[in-house]
Amino acid sequence: MTAAFVLAINMFIAGIFALAFGVVAAMNRTAQGARWLAIGYATGIVTIPLEFLLPWQTDPAPVVIGTFLVYLLALTFCLIGIARHYGTAPPWRTMAAIWMASVLAIPVIFMLTYGSPARGLLYQLPYFAMHAAVGLVIYRSKRRQPLDLLLFTLNGVAASLHLLKPLIAWTIGTATEPQGYLATTYAAVSQSMAAVTLVALALVLLLVMMRDTTAEMAARSETDALSGILNRRGFDLHAERMLAHARRTNEPLTLVTADIDHFKSINDRFGHAVGDQVIAHVAALLRQSVSDEAIVSRLGGEEFAVLLAGASLAAGRRIAETARERLAADRLAQLDGDCMVTVSLGVAQMTQGDTLFDLSRRADAALYRAKSGGRNRVSLALGEARETPTPPAQRPPEFAERQHAYAATQVSPVPIR
Repeated sequence: MTAAFVLAINMFIAGIFALAFGVVAAMNRTAQGARWLAIGYATGIVTIPLEFLLPWQTDPAPVVIGTFLVYLLALTFCLIGIARHYGTAPPWRTMAAIWMASVLAIPVIFMLTYGSPARGLLYQLPYFAMHAAVGLVIYRSKRRQPLDLLLFTLNGVAASLHLLKPLIAWTIGTATEPQGYLATTYAAVSQSMAAVTLVALALVLLLVMMRDTTAEMAARSETDALSGILNRRGFDLHAERMLAHARRTNEPLTLVTADIDHFKSINDRFGHAVGDQVIAHVAALLRQSVSDEAIVSRLGGEEFAVLLAGASLAAGRRIAETARERLAADRLAQLDGDCMVTVSLGVAQMTQGDTLFDLSRRADAALYRAKSGGRNRVSLALGEARETPTPPAQRPPEFAERQHAYAATQVSPVPIR
């Protein structure tokens, strides 16, 4: 298999992957990494016609320099694309340093004998440095899933091959001048290695993008567009996993449910646009009040749920009181000075044998008791109790479908010290 034939295959492969990354970028406007990778692979194609032009040049220097810099530019675009996809800042200073060193090295490269190990090493070092920067980007992203580790490994192999090429050229021999490069066995070996790494890296990158796009779509389907926190579907999925973990580890788990007081009157008085801003404000406050491990969701309307891993009932109460006090102290610019936003909250801790439905039902019962007790307060569910039911006329509407009342202690809205 001649080097010219392999070069033609490489051009075809690079074109396919440039198109593939371009399609990914077109279908997902947020996929900036795919856009840069498409540009990188398309730029790499330019080096192949330059290689074919080389045998016909009296002075090969312009074509050799062009090939050298265009391929380096292609790797630069790919580095930017991978950094963009992994959500890290491209290493601009590193790239600038590589380019500066490469440009300064060009006169030195031409001073050395063509085919010598020193010239080959100096020629390949910038490519190695670019791949090393790619590896650093992947490492800094802290993603350690199998595909990320595979991409990191393959990139390391590609970087190592650039350092091996001078040794291969010295072992099997190469041309004595650039115009004879395509006729050598070394050219065929070098281009074959390039083809393998080209395909392997592109395929893994596409798989990484497909994985992340699927995860992004799943996250969108589980996220409430208005508040930016989980919706009911997302809450159910993540809460079930958290409950299962709590059962395995025997750790405490507490659910806090919250409902904006008199939300209908806010909508009626100020309009739904302001009501939406109130919902977003409450969601942001709840998110800020808990750790990253907590599950915060908007179950629908003005109702929210916060699931606290490793938190006891007392800890859940403290968190609920803190959130309640902060919200009551806030004054939203969109509302009149005499209008304050408050929430009522119910807190329940998971007990042995609780399902998510059981835990939610007890937290809801505590929430409704807080509502019926005057609102803007926290109520704790202490377990199911047999007590004289509240007369129907005095019950909040939410109790109409419930068969039992759950005992709870009402906590007056006083600061937690």
